[in-house]
Amino acid sequence: MTSLEIGIASFPALMVLIFLRVPIGLAMFVVGLVGLIWVTDGTQVAFARLKNETYTTFSSYSLTIVPMFLLMGHFATLGGMSNALFKAAEGWLGHRKGGVAMASIGACAGFGAICGSSLATAATMGRVALPELKQYGYAGGFSTATLAAGGTLGILIPPSVVLVIYAILTEQNIAKLFLAAFIPGIMAALGYVIAISVYVRLYPESAGTRPAVPYSERFAALVQVWPVLLVFGLVVGGIYLGWFTPTEGAAVGAFGTAVIAFFNGGLTRSSLVESFTVTARSTAMIFFIVLGAGFYNGFLALTQVPQELSNYVVSQGFSPWMVLALILCFYLVFGCLMDSLSMILLTIPIFFPVISAMDFDLVNLAALQADAAREVLAVGVPDGMAAETLASIKEAIANGTELTRAEMKELGIRITKGMANRMEAEHVAIWFGILVLIVVEVGLITPPVGMNLFIINAMDRKTPMIETYKAVMFFVGSDIIRVIILVAFPSITLFLLAL
Repeated sequence: MTSLEIGIASFPALMVLIFLRVPIGLAMFVVGLVGLIWVTDGTQVAFARLKNETYTTFSSYSLTIVPMFLLMGHFATLGGMSNALFKAAEGWLGHRKGGVAMASIGACAGFGAICGSSLATAATMGRVALPELKQYGYAGGFSTATLAAGGTLGILIPPSVVLVIYAILTEQNIAKLFLAAFIPGIMAALGYVIAISVYVRLYPESAGTRPAVPYSERFAALVQVWPVLLVFGLVVGGIYLGWFTPTEGAAVGAFGTAVIAFFNGGLTRSSLVESFTVTARSTAMIFFIVLGAGFYNGFLALTQVPQELSNYVVSQGFSPWMVLALILCFYLVFGCLMDSLSMILLTIPIFFPVISAMDFDLVNLAALQADAAREVLAVGVPDGMAAETLASIKEAIANGTELTRAEMKELGIRITKGMANRMEAEHVAIWFGILVLIVVEVGLITPPVGMNLFIINAMDRKTPMIETYKAVMFFVGSDIIRVIILVAFPSITLFLLAL
């Protein structure tokens, strides 16, 4: 067998191990190790890579952001922030039909802003909101589906651990990815609220009501969420404004939530040790998956599978939009069977080169030049510019054609095709990353193996899983509509990057 054939054969071998319930990190590691030994016809290269890959993975400065964000989420829970968020949202929305469920979504969105894990968001908010939903007569399946869907906001609304991993894999700017995820995250929360409104109108008996609370209590509850706003603004705002790196921002966030938890009485010596222990276990699991993926992807790179796949797709002349649609459909299907982090690590090194080779025309050179020219002309016509040159520039702007080198020199601007191509590559990478994050997130709540569904249902043993499955499809429908909108209008995702 050739190296390429060995690389292709590794996929079914990996799937077999995964379906045999071998941990995904171990499965990727074993397949990558055996594949390297087979391709290189010996153990020397494989064992040398084992040494180097292990060191570079566990000593990576960029990956230190992962335990910091996980620790921040634990401290936020100890500080009572999850409960404060739910009480504030419930005070303003709880009296409406389906209002307590909407409050749960709002609280999940707020908690997701200081917790980068979907599973942690679902589990934390489930403990807070599920008793309230039961108390006010919400159906079991509707309650569990709402909290499972709300938990997915933990990996979409920044900061997000999965988004950090994607940034590292594709060598993208973490701050820009966080910024790009903000509007899709808000859209997700609003979409879930609309899904709840539709559900309670179709099934009025599924949601009870609770009495309205006075405005004084509402504003008092709203004041209690200031720590969340402070931490989110400090971490995400500080990263974007360049006050500190993403890793430093995560450390600042962890320290800030620890201080808040300490003053709220939730952080004691025993809870601190427990937080460190749980964070260490979660980090070890994530790092081992990253190591396994790195080893497997290194083997794939040696066999040239990603490069050959990219070349094949480009040579066939397929529409970039059709290729993107097929990849997103793949994620929707396999997301039902695998966790989000494993999906990202396993597939991005294969699919990203394919998407990078496609031309989605997200950046137009003539439009960039026109914007720069308008900025110059808004200040005033440059000294010495001939009337004919000015007329030619205005005509190019009006017709959407590119400026000549001489015209750009007269304006004092320099926007070349290479600059536009680099910007296009970055925008495609960021846009694709957000889309992948969303469709992977859908897999967390899609039957039959949506991990969030099992986490929430474990807290409510009396509710049959089939009832949760039925109710959650309304939220899945909302997610699919959102994906279609973001695919059709990339500018929604990229809007904040232009500010």
